[in-house]
Amino acid sequence: MSVLKRFTMIFRAKANKAMDKAEDPRETLDYSYQKQLELLQKVRRGVADVATSRKRLELQMNQINQSSEKLANQAKQAMSQGREDLAREALTRRSGVQQQFTDLQQQHAQLQGEEEKLTLASQRLQAKVDSFRTRKETVKATYSAAEAQTKINEAFSGISEEMGDVGMAIQRAEDKTSEMQARAGALDELIESGAIEDVSSTGRQDDIQRELDQLGSDSQVEHEMQQLRNEITAGEATKELDAAQPAPEQAEAAQEAPQQQARPGESA
Repeated sequence: MSVLKRFTMIFRAKANKAMDKAEDPRETLDYSYQKQLELLQKVRRGVADVATSRKRLELQMNQINQSSEKLANQAKQAMSQGREDLAREALTRRSGVQQQFTDLQQQHAQLQGEEEKLTLASQRLQAKVDSFRTRKETVKATYSAAEAQTKINEAFSGISEEMGDVGMAIQRAEDKTSEMQARAGALDELIESGAIEDVSSTGRQDDIQRELDQLGSDSQVEHEMQQLRNEITAGEATKELDAAQPAPEQAEAAQEAPQQQARPGESA
């Protein structure tokens, strides 16, 4: 395939796609209906023209018929007056007129047949146009309903062009808000750690004072930790002392044992 043919095919494909996108079926149906009405109007004008020609032939036929009757009367009058030559001339002319009448009758029959055909075609076309108009309105109503339903569904789903722009704007706003929140949090951490200085604070402290405060805080913590250690050590010492003392029953038994040894006569 040559480059020119490929370019032509690509151009036609893109043009066809663009036309499909720009085409509105309702406008196309209205245009087709308008063209059918114009065709119907042409057929009706054709029927009227044929009928006019037929009527004109009928007028000529009446005139020729009257002329034929006149020549027949003239032939009779000439024969009654003994003028055979005039009678023959009148009959000869009457024969020519009758031939014209016969030709006009044939033309009249042809025109009448054409008129009947055109009238029937006009009636059929009228019925077809009426049917097309009904179907056109039905298709247009269905298309409009489907289009409205599609727009509603797109609005709900947020995939329409308008709602898509709104969705992107919301997404950008959310991203920017998250970025600002992250930046604010990072600045708070830096200010708190002393990496940067809070110039808006009225109680500003220099680095030395901050270090001293931090040392004081650490010393207080160590002091409290030592107190906790002492309390734990004292508690453990108390538990060991309690564990070293005998139980009350054992202490009583230990007191009774020396008394029994001091009264040997009682045992003898």
